[in-house]
Amino acid sequence: MNGQTGRMSAIRTAVIGFGTSGRVFHAPFVAADPDFRLDVIVTANPERAAEARRLHPDARVVDSAEDAIAADVDLVVVGSPPATHAPLAHAALDAGHAVLVDKPFAVTSAEGRELVEKADRLGHPLTVFQNRRWDGDYLTLQRLVRDGALGEVRRFESRFEWWKPSPPASWKAESPVGEGGGILFDLGAHLIDQALKLFGPIDDLYSEVRTLRPGAAADDDAFLALRHTSGTISHLWMNSLAPQFGPRFHVLGSAAGYTSWGLDPQEAALKGGGLPSDPGFGEKPADEWGEFGLQGSLERVQTDRGDYAGFYRALAGALLRGQPVPVDPRDAVTVLEIIERVRAR
Repeated sequence: MNGQTGRMSAIRTAVIGFGTSGRVFHAPFVAADPDFRLDVIVTANPERAAEARRLHPDARVVDSAEDAIAADVDLVVVGSPPATHAPLAHAALDAGHAVLVDKPFAVTSAEGRELVEKADRLGHPLTVFQNRRWDGDYLTLQRLVRDGALGEVRRFESRFEWWKPSPPASWKAESPVGEGGGILFDLGAHLIDQALKLFGPIDDLYSEVRTLRPGAAADDDAFLALRHTSGTISHLWMNSLAPQFGPRFHVLGSAAGYTSWGLDPQEAALKGGGLPSDPGFGEKPADEWGEFGLQGSLERVQTDRGDYAGFYRALAGALLRGQPVPVDPRDAVTVLEIIERVRAR
């Protein structure tokens, strides 16, 4: 703490996990934001530990989450497999830290509610990394909905699809549903969250959830139809075995529609070694912008710049200036409740 200002001079941060979550989605943004300082990285994998030291030489690399939680830090980022999220978040809250948990927030809504109640009781900030709220195409659609450009939105279609007939060896492919495995926990947590943020709570749902790959530990193909109280119908697809891809968003309103294709470019750039500070980071080229309007009179609409760094700017506002956390963890509990309704059908 800064003794003169009574506030943190920089948010001392520990990142637990240095797989895709920690290496791609958290450490680069912590390191790039002057309000944060990357102090500790946890990984028990020797190759990942070497990579962490190369990319972040000023951080201390340890092989135990307990060491990170016991460290003199302000924020603990939980980027380990889902079954560990609740236990590690509880331990970090008990140690007096602010906590950021990757999605899925927990394996059950009951676990999520317990964490929210503990954070409220102890007075420690708690949030969930729903980074897809900062995808460029989602920000564009959110703007069109907010401005009323589409009229009354009657149907919202949203897809995450790819072709992975042979899944890579990872916890995502090997974890059963009871440990937070499967595409519904992985991608559904994003798609459901986006639909709820755009169109509000639901009063009914229909689902199809399947496991298609031989020997797969959990579901790899899912479809949800959500009927929102507002009247909008959301159709959400998640598929690891799609030989052809549909549009990312296809939105039908009473005045106009909006259709976009392809994924936000931030993840691919980060996996390729890019940094949030790179020129043009998060921007889609003009030939990949979505289409807006009526059939026969469509126009390209510039895709807003994707901005995962915006999550961390908002988190800094919460920790340094008392602003709301970027994602209310209660939203993540609601997502888990919907996933449980699907599982119970």
